[in-house]
Amino acid sequence: MVTRPAMVLCFFLVTPIVMATDAGTENVKGIKRPSDNGMIFDTNVHIHERPWEFIVLHHSATTSGSVESIHRGHRSRKDSNGKSWLGIGYHFVIGNGNGMLDGEISATFRWTQQLHGAHSGSLHHNDRGIGICLIGNFEESKPTAAQCESVTRLIQFLSDQHNIPKKRIIGHYQVRATACPGRHFPLREVVEKSVTKRVTQTYSPLQDYRD
Repeated sequence: MVTRPAMVLCFFLVTPIVMATDAGTENVKGIKRPSDNGMIFDTNVHIHERPWEFIVLHHSATTSGSVESIHRGHRSRKDSNGKSWLGIGYHFVIGNGNGMLDGEISATFRWTQQLHGAHSGSLHHNDRGIGICLIGNFEESKPTAAQCESVTRLIQFLSDQHNIPKKRIIGHYQVRATACPGRHFPLREVVEKSVTKRVTQTYSPLQDYRD
């Protein structure tokens, strides 16, 4: 395997992020919003870029939620070997105004530490797929306009930075038998907008959440 150069990942974050430790415990790091003098939260000083190949889109199937609430739920799960999950299985979560701000993008420890996901039901898609979860039950209702805008910009940024083609920006249902991300999620529209408006961005879309 070819080792990619180390990189520094800097993002504007807007909620506490849970960081996994070797002991299996977690700590919550305080962070500041972009409005607080534009402070940037720097991840581990040097980490190697994971060879991402997919972006997998999900809904939480709940009317409310946050990184913290999903993390608590996922910590109670066990893998096929009976081991507890590290925590939240997604790399990014986008709020709907109930538990997080509407359109707010929050990166989890799996992204800041460039770890495999636990979101798709496929070993390959977990290992090489960036999991994005939007809060909401899109079997029952549509995502908010702010969520659609945020996920589009996030996909633009990630697909450009990691050279992920359109055909590999997929819904969870394309990996396993599930309705996720829901019948009311405009997957085709979001993907089309993401790739047709793709530009190399010099900043992270994490700074552009809505108040």
